[in-house]
Amino acid sequence: MNRIPSYFVALLVALLTLSTVSAKTLRLGVMLPLHDDNGDGRRMVEYYRGVLMACDSLKKSGLSIDVHAWNTPEDCNVSEVLKDPAVAACDLIIGPLYSRQVRALSDFVERHDIKLLIPFSITAPPLYTNRNIYQVYQNANDFSNRSITTFLTQFQGYHPVIIDCNDSTSKKGTFTFGLRRKLEERGIAYNLTNLKSGEGAFFKAFSTEQPNIVVLNTGRHQELGVALAKLNGLRTSHPQLNISMFGYTEWLGYTRLYLDKFYKYNVFVPSPFYTNLTASATLRLQQKYRWNFHQDMQQMLPRMALTGFDHAMFFLSGLNQYGKDFNGEKGQSAYKAVQTPLVFERIGNGGLRNRTLLLVNYQPSQQTVLIK
Repeated sequence: MNRIPSYFVALLVALLTLSTVSAKTLRLGVMLPLHDDNGDGRRMVEYYRGVLMACDSLKKSGLSIDVHAWNTPEDCNVSEVLKDPAVAACDLIIGPLYSRQVRALSDFVERHDIKLLIPFSITAPPLYTNRNIYQVYQNANDFSNRSITTFLTQFQGYHPVIIDCNDSTSKKGTFTFGLRRKLEERGIAYNLTNLKSGEGAFFKAFSTEQPNIVVLNTGRHQELGVALAKLNGLRTSHPQLNISMFGYTEWLGYTRLYLDKFYKYNVFVPSPFYTNLTASATLRLQQKYRWNFHQDMQQMLPRMALTGFDHAMFFLSGLNQYGKDFNGEKGQSAYKAVQTPLVFERIGNGGLRNRTLLLVNYQPSQQTVLIK
């Protein structure tokens, strides 16, 4: 068996002293690579610690939770893990990380009527047939389509300017080509320009009568830096121009480099999460993490511990309130996420996928606002 390593057992006992198991006990299983061998393991260890912190918070509010965890690295035979009788007793299983492990887990939870939360894997074909599956991550096409819909709603009356950044490695074509197609279908005029265009040609792509919304065809910070410098030059020569920008989730990681420019150009970033590192709830959880685990969370976005905390709080509180009827759809949960809000919708007759998209708006007033 790939049971949780011994050092996690001690951690679990310290955080969750669940000696009295009531009739309303929720049984949670976690199947993730819980090890220190590589980056996957270390990220999932932090995620799991966030899950444990959520269980600790819920326990203090009177909820009884029985937690079982299994270490399932990439080469793990999940079918062997599923022979453990404790798995079949779970109300909810979180996992797996690796797509190749999804099928066996999917078949198991369908037979035993257990909810399966897939927190990270994007490839999960059983989602379309198994009503017990919840997939958090949206694939690139789905997220691009949702971003396009949000763009068209948010920027009515704007003049779109799409800048070719000459990045041959870019994977943003799904969004930019899809956006252009929708703009053309709606008869909305837009202009194309290039980072290498001269000042005159670059200026001609912008409207002096409408507010402009700029879109780059890459998410890389190198090209973003060049584009911001070019916009600075344009603004110096033509201060009357009204310019906003629509970016990509990766841009959330560039705020240390470009925050002032984000404010200056009223940047909007579509994202399934937002980490406000100065919010009181975030600071409390960061401090609790230090106390419990004697180290800080890893410096990444999103924070893995906060992700695990939000996932566990959302599902366990929902299951406690609604039981088997909990499906995570809009209106079923009052939980206010610290970082990773969840709203699920059913895919045909299959499972449910998270549909959350936030617009993170860096406003010229030096405020960061979430548009949901």
